[in-house]
Amino acid sequence: MHPLSFDVSRYELQQVTVAGESYVVRAFEGIAYVSKPIDLSYQILNFYVPEAYFQGGEINGFTAKTAPIFFPNYIGGYMPAKPGTARPALQGPNAGKESTIAVALSKGFVVASAGARGRSLKDAQGAFSGKAPAAIVDLKAAVRYLRQNDAVMPGDAEKIISNGTSAGGAFSALLGASGNAPDYRPYLAALGAAEQRDDIFAVSAYCPIINLENADAAYEWQFGGVNDYRKIEVGMLDFNMVRKEVAGTLNAEQMALSAQLKPVFSTYLNSLQLRSTQGQLLTLDADGNGSFKDWVKHYVMKSAQVALNAGQDMHQYNWLTVHAGAVQDLNYDAFVRYSGRLKLPPAFDALDLSNGENDLFGTSLRGAQHFTAFAAQHSLVPDAGLADTKVIQMMDPMHYIGAPDARTAGLWRVRHGTLDRDTSLAIPTVLATTLQNKGYNVDFALPWDVPHSGDYDLDALFQWARTVAMEKTEH
Repeated sequence: MHPLSFDVSRYELQQVTVAGESYVVRAFEGIAYVSKPIDLSYQILNFYVPEAYFQGGEINGFTAKTAPIFFPNYIGGYMPAKPGTARPALQGPNAGKESTIAVALSKGFVVASAGARGRSLKDAQGAFSGKAPAAIVDLKAAVRYLRQNDAVMPGDAEKIISNGTSAGGAFSALLGASGNAPDYRPYLAALGAAEQRDDIFAVSAYCPIINLENADAAYEWQFGGVNDYRKIEVGMLDFNMVRKEVAGTLNAEQMALSAQLKPVFSTYLNSLQLRSTQGQLLTLDADGNGSFKDWVKHYVMKSAQVALNAGQDMHQYNWLTVHAGAVQDLNYDAFVRYSGRLKLPPAFDALDLSNGENDLFGTSLRGAQHFTAFAAQHSLVPDAGLADTKVIQMMDPMHYIGAPDARTAGLWRVRHGTLDRDTSLAIPTVLATTLQNKGYNVDFALPWDVPHSGDYDLDALFQWARTVAMEKTEH
């Protein structure tokens, strides 16, 4: 058993440098956030506090008592994830670059980063211990730990702001949507999580891979008819992961799958009864055309206008109509062809169970399963199995937004680049529109020509976070 108390004396001083300026922080690392952990390599929390707060100082308008808690996760591909650190990355595309955590600390945020189990993890007996819903249960347990120790930890646990990218963005959104939902309680109790609330204040989500039950159909709604693809294959070379781009063309069978999936999205979208901010009902016909398509197009044009206003040369985009400094129109189908297809149908629930999402929905004894009726019906794997309906719901923020037995975060910032082909633009647009329709405060944008990525606009992210946190502090 691990105690769920915070030891204020167990820290080391670290120095972080942001924009040439150095800051001293107290680093409380490797804190077990549950009393009965399954894997202490991952079910731990790193907690960072600007040293100035221990000297009675103020940063960016915050004090030790009022500082919001930035809560980033580093989950990728639904794999196990260690908690983030304030140190720069030693390798990879961000090697040597100041970490998001360091930037947050420089702006006066307290930072808590939780590790989480993932789909490939096994316990000592060889059983899978990180399949759905393990990671979201872990993040909720970490939030409960912060609330349990709010009186002794710097920062305000009523102002927790989550952040994540891709699968991590999905978990950030799910954490924000499903606060205190009873579905997770048995899992939390089994881990010995604190008996506290797990709702959070605000959500930042970059390219969240959510709504997996409808993501295959959404992908074909956007990319149906685009038969050439450039997909990413992941392999190993000298014990290092290698990603390479492979080009090809859909075969007749894949085209047929695409044609079957595309109208399924129209049926789903119409069932939501979503409305634009002007009150227009958002719908699609069987061919995928209609006011919802125009709504997505509106966000892409808005993004183009932001790029144009920033001085970007837009002449290369011959499917964009610009006149007198204003984006007048956009040929959406040509824009989609410019973006290009990345994934083969079905994009997420692979018929041969080969996708990471299939792996996510496995069980303790079974590596992978289907999670949509369509893929299960067309499966290439005998006795492939279909994930439990409740578990599928527990991985989908759409299931919890505004639910009577959940407390959904009131403030959201969602970003998904126009060149992000990992899921359809429809998915984040449906998320943002659903939140808006249900009365939540949403800052949503599709940044121009940005591919699948996150944390690329930290100044804007932390300005948003500071604004919403200060408003709560003042009220």
